[in-house]
Amino acid sequence: MSTPLQILNKYWGYETFRPFQEEIINSILDANDTVALLPTGAGKSLCYQVPALKKKGVCLVISPLIALMQDQVSRLKELGIKAEAIHAGMHFNDVKRILDNTMHDGYKLLYISPERLQTDLFRQYLPAFDISFIAVDEAHCISQWGHDFRPDYLKIAELKQAFRHRPILALTASATTDVVQDICRQLELPAPAIFRQSFERSNIYYDVRYTENKNNALREALQNNAGSSIIYCRSRKQTENLVRYLAQHGKTALAYHAGMPKEKREENQQAWMDGKVPTMIATTAFGMGIDKADVRMVLHYDAPEHLEAYYQETGRAGRDGKNATALAFYNQTDINRLIESTDLQFPPEAYLRQVYQSVAEYLQIPIGTEPYKYFPFELRDFCKKFKLEAVPASHALKLLEQEGLWTLSDAVFNPATVQFTVNRQELDLLAETYPDLGIVTLALLRLYGTVFYHPTIIRIAVIAKQLKINADLADQLLQKLDAMDVLEYRKPLNSPQLFFHHYRVDSRHLIIDFKRINVLKKRHAYRTEHMIHFLQNQQVCRDRLLLQYFGESPGKDCGHCDVCSTKKSKTINTAISSQAIIDLVKIKGRLHIAMVDKHFPAAIRIEIITLIRTMVDERKLVLSPDGNISLA
Repeated sequence: MSTPLQILNKYWGYETFRPFQEEIINSILDANDTVALLPTGAGKSLCYQVPALKKKGVCLVISPLIALMQDQVSRLKELGIKAEAIHAGMHFNDVKRILDNTMHDGYKLLYISPERLQTDLFRQYLPAFDISFIAVDEAHCISQWGHDFRPDYLKIAELKQAFRHRPILALTASATTDVVQDICRQLELPAPAIFRQSFERSNIYYDVRYTENKNNALREALQNNAGSSIIYCRSRKQTENLVRYLAQHGKTALAYHAGMPKEKREENQQAWMDGKVPTMIATTAFGMGIDKADVRMVLHYDAPEHLEAYYQETGRAGRDGKNATALAFYNQTDINRLIESTDLQFPPEAYLRQVYQSVAEYLQIPIGTEPYKYFPFELRDFCKKFKLEAVPASHALKLLEQEGLWTLSDAVFNPATVQFTVNRQELDLLAETYPDLGIVTLALLRLYGTVFYHPTIIRIAVIAKQLKINADLADQLLQKLDAMDVLEYRKPLNSPQLFFHHYRVDSRHLIIDFKRINVLKKRHAYRTEHMIHFLQNQQVCRDRLLLQYFGESPGKDCGHCDVCSTKKSKTINTAISSQAIIDLVKIKGRLHIAMVDKHFPAAIRIEIITLIRTMVDERKLVLSPDGNISLA
C-alpha cells in the first residue's frame, strides 16, 4: 500500500511535506483525534486529503464555505480523485444521488456544509456510510468565543457519538488558546493530539500607516510593489471606486465582491491568478482557497475588524516563502468605526425582535409553521422592503442565526429545472387549446428526455434557440406553464440562501439568550481593543504583538516590521551622529547644546541629546555650566 509521501507525490507532485503535515496525517492514520493549527497557506487541506486516499471508506469534510468546497472538489476531480459536495441550495435529487453514491463507496471525500447535518435525508443515509474519519475545516466556527461562531457546527459532536471509533481532525488557521480549548470541548475531544505551527511569518514585513489620504498612499504603495497584490476594502462600493480611481491614474486593477455576477467574479479571479492583471481589489469574500504563491503585497485599505481576520488575510502574501509586505492604512475614522462596532454589531433587544418579525414576513412564514427549507434571501431587497439599514440588519441576522433560528449561506448558483406535473394526454390537450404553449412543451420533450420523471436541469438559452425566440420570452412562457400547473419551473438563482429551521413564533414571544449575547459582546470589545492597540502601537514589535495575542511567547523582536525598522533607523542615525557632532563642534569651536540638536532631524533629537551626555561622560566632549559644549 502507498505511503502518505507516495500519495502526495502521485497526485500533487510534491517531493516533501510542509512542516507538521506529515505528523498530522500520521496522527489521523493512527486513529487519534487531532487538532491542527496551521497558518493560512500552510497546506491544511492536504492534512485530510492524503489520509482520505490511504484509509478505507469516505472522509466526511465539514466546511461552512460553499465556494471553497466547490473549488476543492473541482481540483480533486481534475487530479482523478473521487469527491463531491453537498451544500445549501442544491436540488433534492442531486443531494439524493450523491448520498446514494456515498453509500456505495462512490467517493473518497464528501464535503458537506454544517446545516446539512440536521436534515432528515442526511440522517437517514448516515448509518450506511463507511466513514474513515471526520475533518472539520474552519473549526473556530464551533467555538462561541471564535470570530465566526456557527451554531450548526455544534451538531458535529453527534457524529462523534455515532462513529465512536472514527477520529476527528479539527483544522483552523487562527485561534487563540481559549478558542482551541473550546473547540476540544464542543467536539468532545478529551485528549486530542494538538499540532500548533508557530504563527510567526518571518518573510512578511508588517507595516501600519496612519494616513488622511489613503488614495495617494495606495498609489505610492502600488508604485513600489513589483508583484501581485490584494487590496482589501470594507464595502463592495469601495472596491469599484478604487478600480476607477486607479484607472484614472494609469493603473489597472480588478474588483471582486459577492454582489458581482458569478461569471464576472470568476473571470476577474482567473485574470489575476494568471498574472494578466497584478492587482485585485476585493472585500473579504476574496481569498479563501486561493492558492497563488507569488502575492507580494496584501494591503488593508480599511482597518480590519480584528486580529484574527488581519492575520488570516495577510497570510495570503508570500506563500512562496519569499519576502512580502502586509500593509495596513488607518486614520481616526477607522478608529472611531472600531470603537462604535461593538454597539453596532450587538443591537438592542427591540431591534432583534423587529428583524425577526421582518424576516418572517419577507419569507411569508405564518406563526406556528416550521418550513425547514431554503429561501432565496437578498439583504438589499429585504432592507429596502422593511426600511432597515443594511449594516445593523446584517448583524442582527447573524446574531439570530447564532440563536439557531436559521442559517445564512453565501451565494450559490442553482440552475433552472423543469418537471412536468401532467401526463402526455394532458399535454396533447394543452397543445390543441394553446398552440403557442404546446410548442414550448414539445421543445422540452425533444431536448430533455427526463422531464416527466424528475426535475431536470435546463438551459433557457437553448430552449429559446430551439423556439427561435429571445430568452426573456422563453422564461415568461415557462412561468405561464408553471402557473397553469402543467409543470414545475424553478428559475435559475444565484443569490444567498436562508434556511429557516425552527418553529415560527410571534416575535414578542421569541426566546433569545441575551446572557450569551452579552458575553459575546464583551469578547468583541476585547478583540476590538487589541486591534486598535495594534494599529496605534509604535513601540512594540508587531510580530511580537500578534504572537502574544495567539498565545505564543516570542523570544525576540522580528527585526523587520515597521516598528523594528524605525528603532533600527534611529540607532543607525545616532551612531552616525556621534562623528557628526564632533565635526560640528570642530567647525563652531564652542556651541550651546540647544543649538546642536537643531542640526539633526526632529525624529532623533532626543537621541542626540542623550548621545551628547554620553559623549561628555566618555570625556569626548566638555559641557560647561552655561550649557556650551566643546571638544575635550
